[in-house]
Amino acid sequence: MSDNLLLQAQGLNKQFGAVVAAQDVNVQVKTGERVSLIGSNGAGKTTFVNMITGYVRPDSGSILLGKTDISRMSPRDITRLGVARSFQIPQLYPSMTVLENMLVALACHENRLSAWRVAASSQRVMRADEVLSRFGLLKHRQRLVAELPGGLRKLIDIALAMTGSPRLLLLDEPTSGVAAEEKFPMMDTIMQALEGQALTVLFVEHDMDIVNRYCERVVAFYSGRIIADDVPEVALAQADVRRYVTGERLPEDAPHA
Repeated sequence: MSDNLLLQAQGLNKQFGAVVAAQDVNVQVKTGERVSLIGSNGAGKTTFVNMITGYVRPDSGSILLGKTDISRMSPRDITRLGVARSFQIPQLYPSMTVLENMLVALACHENRLSAWRVAASSQRVMRADEVLSRFGLLKHRQRLVAELPGGLRKLIDIALAMTGSPRLLLLDEPTSGVAAEEKFPMMDTIMQALEGQALTVLFVEHDMDIVNRYCERVVAFYSGRIIADDVPEVALAQADVRRYVTGERLPEDAPHA
């Protein structure tokens, strides 16, 4: 195995009853890559992410993080190895301030959740503020999450994922629910915040404009299988991707007279 490979999924298979969610899925991701996972709803993207993070166990196959097989580990143990994720619906405490949410996340990483208020030392507050600053959120640190619009909540959820200084970050539809005019500024903020980090990023995305602009590589899923894995201009031009992911009607699909 190359020392530059951070993640290797090998022969992953997963069924939920009669539904095939993953069929012989093989993916290799290098350290520092920015990879987008695309596909229609039910194509297998979220199942793949859930297998990486331990929320779903594959029926067969393996997932290596570096040289460690994580395919049978718990989500908590995988997180401790440096895997973090954000969610399509931000997982926040709306009745708490932004800073308090950050301190809870830091306490979780230090296994001190029961005493997170006590754990709010100046060093931890400085760490929280440093992450918030990178995402342009410092001015909101004392605001209740419930008061904030959806776009800011998305950024906070990603900032929470960064409190543990992960090696692998998985973003689940970071621009979903964000106004069209805000999606590029938001992604610019995210990518600038991640610059200079020794970090590999996989993000699930339905917006092909976002995919084209912000990723180096596209992995396309359809019916639990990978149908393309290449740079965006090549992957998005493939017939199966155009047909099953972007929803184009190709000339060969037209009914014959």
